[in-house]
Amino acid sequence: MSEKRRRFGRVRRLPSGRFQARYQGPDGKQHPAPETFEREKDAEQWLSTVETDIVRGDWTNPDAGKIELRTYAEAWIGERDLAVRTVELYRGLLRNHVGPKLGDVMLSDLSPARVRRWRKELLADGVGEVTVAKAYRFLRAVLNTASAPEERLLKHNPCTIKGGGREESPERPTASLDQVFAAADAIQARYRLVVLLATFGSLRFAEMVGLRRRDFSRVEDGGRTFYVVKVDRQTVQPDAGELFDDDPKAKGKRSVTLPPFLTEEIDRHLDVFVGEGSNAWVFLGPKGGRPKRNNFWNIWNAARTAAGMPDVHLHDLRHTGNTLAAETGATLRELMDRMGHSSTRAAMIYLHAREERGRKIAVGIEAMVKAAKGTPRAPRGTRGARKIKKGGKVVHLGRTARRLPAAEGESG
Repeated sequence: MSEKRRRFGRVRRLPSGRFQARYQGPDGKQHPAPETFEREKDAEQWLSTVETDIVRGDWTNPDAGKIELRTYAEAWIGERDLAVRTVELYRGLLRNHVGPKLGDVMLSDLSPARVRRWRKELLADGVGEVTVAKAYRFLRAVLNTASAPEERLLKHNPCTIKGGGREESPERPTASLDQVFAAADAIQARYRLVVLLATFGSLRFAEMVGLRRRDFSRVEDGGRTFYVVKVDRQTVQPDAGELFDDDPKAKGKRSVTLPPFLTEEIDRHLDVFVGEGSNAWVFLGPKGGRPKRNNFWNIWNAARTAAGMPDVHLHDLRHTGNTLAAETGATLRELMDRMGHSSTRAAMIYLHAREERGRKIAVGIEAMVKAAKGTPRAPRGTRGARKIKKGGKVVHLGRTARRLPAAEGESG
């Protein structure tokens, strides 16, 4: 075996005839290339690339990534200040979709090709596109940290699939107002206000379960009485464990003014189902405990079926309410505040829907005018106007005729 010394690194010829490159890194240790080369020139070119990375400060210790993805991802989840439900989501994605195929792979062995193959296999196994997108976003977030300058476990993030984390969720159904009130009539009386607040206040279930009597304030304006509900907490139910109160989602803290027709509904609910103290919970089950997701879904399922909308989730009622709010002319910021969203993306959906609705209304008005009047009359002030024919077109002239300029090639 012969070895060729260079200014940086070494190249030697192996008994097989192939060439091996190695170098001393900034850590003082010798690091061989991850593969051998057929030509000596290729080995030297690889060393030149490594040297450039070191000079630029872009060098990544190839031994640093010798940690299994599952181990690193579990630590990544544990080190972050995440909501309980988010932790459960990430751990579920790691356990069910990332871990089985990539969990035992070293970070340093992950490549764009391997990530693409993993995603393709998930889809081939019948995993839903929305779930695959969530799993991909989770993996990308983990590897973003691993490739960050402060970690340098990876030189680059191998998650390079364009649109790989985009969710194309099917459009959720929208309940009509008749269906909303039918569901409110069908559900247990203690939960009637849940249906109405979800629709006309755009409140989430976890936010409603966290409400206390003190969160409702009466306001008089213009001879009408409104309730304003303050949302500053949500009640979280982990997959395993008891209910506990937490801060709402980002920008979820807000005050929502409710339409006046709900005032009597709220008065009745507070009188019948809520204790006297300001800290009394607004929603309690028949046995005195706050409603849990699984128990309430069974109750909601019966009500939505009775209302003729078996596929509508409780959360979909927010969609109905947000659409109504947009159609009143609410601005983007007003919609975001009412919905409790920090991103403009969701609010823009309702503004676009309002614009589309406006165009449909305009077309509908036009159709009614045509049906009632026939061909629309000429604009006022054109009666008695003379007509002249010019260039095959009929031109209307007002009472004071003016001479049109001659077109090119015509004489006056």
